[in-house]
Amino acid sequence: MAETNEVALIVGGGPGVSASCARRFADAGMKVAIAARNPDKSVLKALEAEHGVARYPCDAADPGAVEELFSSVTRDLGSPRLVVHNIDGRMREIFRKGVAEADADLVRQVMMNSAYSAFLVGQQAAQAMLEHEPDDNGVRGTILYTNASAATKGYPKSGAFAIACHGKAGLAESMARELMPQGIHVAHIPIDAAIGWTQDDGSRAHWAAGQTVEDNMADPERIADVYYALHRQHRSTWAFEVVLRPWTENW
Repeated sequence: MAETNEVALIVGGGPGVSASCARRFADAGMKVAIAARNPDKSVLKALEAEHGVARYPCDAADPGAVEELFSSVTRDLGSPRLVVHNIDGRMREIFRKGVAEADADLVRQVMMNSAYSAFLVGQQAAQAMLEHEPDDNGVRGTILYTNASAATKGYPKSGAFAIACHGKAGLAESMARELMPQGIHVAHIPIDAAIGWTQDDGSRAHWAAGQTVEDNMADPERIADVYYALHRQHRSTWAFEVVLRPWTENW
């Protein structure tokens, strides 16, 4: 295990990308915090027990809750050098709804949970990181935004998600142009795939896409490797956007 005093904060705790990132960062020696509306999910309790990950409650669409999250993490672990926003924002009730039938309140919730929460988390992360002294690479911190292929394409019957993903993409690009010259690496990672995470029986699967076959779904453990590599990139070759998709994906 590498030795480091760095703190990583993952906002949006679940069994896929967030859990894999938490394990990857902890295995690298980082102090890891993970936040979710329900921090008592079994997967988050397991991360705490097995990897020492600190759990925090947070509604990331609530400005006060996000501010309190960063204050609590800084008090308990230290100021984060790596922040991952990993909130999809959708609920199943909005899936495959045409523009004429989509519930307006659900559309608003998707935007609040995704793009608006991305702004709130990014704002707090930027404020914290601008206070950091640059490391030996001249870096104050890293902010990573998970997104989807809807960041660039508005699919049929997916208007709410297109709004949210386009908004998150624009936010990330604006932040990168503003903050990278100040030593904060901002990267946008659209994942063009179903994400198949490891189930209790050892298989990899996605709730809507079934079980993985010959790596036809994105592996969250490998996604976490990319996120960690982005945090470690030299500033002379910072990547802004990295699109991830399985070798079988039709794009």
